[in-house]
Amino acid sequence: MQSTSSASVHRHQSIDQLYSHHHGWLQGWLRNRLGNAADAADLAQDTFVRLLCRAPDEPLNVATPRAYLATIANRLTINLYRRRSLEQAYLDALAQTPEELAPSLEHQALVLEALDEIDQVLAVLPAKHRQAFLMAQLEGYTQEEIASRMNLNVRSVQRYLARAFEECIVLASQGALHE
Repeated sequence: MQSTSSASVHRHQSIDQLYSHHHGWLQGWLRNRLGNAADAADLAQDTFVRLLCRAPDEPLNVATPRAYLATIANRLTINLYRRRSLEQAYLDALAQTPEELAPSLEHQALVLEALDEIDQVLAVLPAKHRQAFLMAQLEGYTQEEIASRMNLNVRSVQRYLARAFEECIVLASQGALHE
């Protein structure tokens, strides 16, 4: 059995090989999909960073490296588009705000970061959980009102909300909410 440091060295060598053999291909594949060389370069790098950030003792045995890398890159692309969509919706809402009431650039950046964090939580929730969470947090509905509107019992709403808050806690504990 390999020692942890030996396994880690082997894993990094595997990532180095993946990078040297497939980085150019991945960047080209992303450039064709995105139509933007800068985004393609960023996402290609992020794909390999994602591999490096995995648990050090997790083996890296990839039978089809291009498919594996494309899957990771595709998920990162979806995250990029979702984040940009959120940012654009926020900027559109800001454009409707009178200039004297507009938040500072620092506050705007903090809001965009918070929106991205909330989106990360919502993305992993089932539809009913997400709907109950949004009704409670954005619309201010009580659990009873949510239950009535969603045709559920209050206990189900409580479970849905608890699950949503658990996801927030899990992401926060993993540092995903403060990267």
